[in-house]
Amino acid sequence: MRLGAHISVAGGLHKAFERGREVGCETMLIFTKSNRQWRAKPLSEKDIQLFQKTAESNADIYPVAVHASYLINVGSPDPAIWEKSYDALKIEVERAGALGLPLLTFHPGSYTNSDEQTGLDSIVRALKRLLAETAETAPHTTICLETMAGQGTNLGARFEHLAYLLEKAGPSPRLGICFDTCHVFAAGYDIRTPEAYEATLAEFDRIIGLEQIKCFHFNDSKFGLGEQKDRHEHIGRGHIGLTGFANFVNDPRWANFPAHLETPKTEKDEAGNEIEMDPVNLATLRSLIR
Repeated sequence: MRLGAHISVAGGLHKAFERGREVGCETMLIFTKSNRQWRAKPLSEKDIQLFQKTAESNADIYPVAVHASYLINVGSPDPAIWEKSYDALKIEVERAGALGLPLLTFHPGSYTNSDEQTGLDSIVRALKRLLAETAETAPHTTICLETMAGQGTNLGARFEHLAYLLEKAGPSPRLGICFDTCHVFAAGYDIRTPEAYEATLAEFDRIIGLEQIKCFHFNDSKFGLGEQKDRHEHIGRGHIGLTGFANFVNDPRWANFPAHLETPKTEKDEAGNEIEMDPVNLATLRSLIR
């Protein structure tokens, strides 16, 4: 398994490689724009060339994946929000395509004041249009639906939701799944023991197909199984525990798959000093490899 983290691009997208190397990344997850803003300054040819040149000289850090903005909600019944979200998602995919990045993950969406089926169909509409409209601008970027925790009206917590989206919007080689450990666990799928892990993967395979998994987010959970709360914890310090992550890193099915930390970045020690936690969490994961 290729282990990495969500890395800052402050000061330029190319800066992520230096930061990623410092913390021990074999792969990285980045934002290509502010995740809390709708607007994005267009990528210049200079930005793209500098990123690609830096990627070439750091070829051992791969793949680089993109996380789309958290504001996007193509499950919304509000036409204005849906259109704004769709446009933002399309820009995210096109930016990933321009940079030559193979994976983009986004949160499927929330149905807010409509209903589950209406929300799912709104997401299908967005995905079908997205695949068509980015076929030339991002032909090699796979769009990954993230498994969700299930809080509120969020869609994507049940494997059935994701299977429906992939089937109705595709089938397409440019669609896939990002498997988030905290979210799956919060949604009620147990992965803590070898037996529970195998049962959950068998369920995923039956409903969606394991071949649809393209990447992972590795996060422990501050809350218990099925509590539907999306609160990430350091590896081994939450309710999933070390054995849960050992199940993944020792599974030959995921030998060359990227897994990215989205765990808290820092923590204070007893003396009040701030500790960088990405290297700690990556070391913990590597210690589990048999």
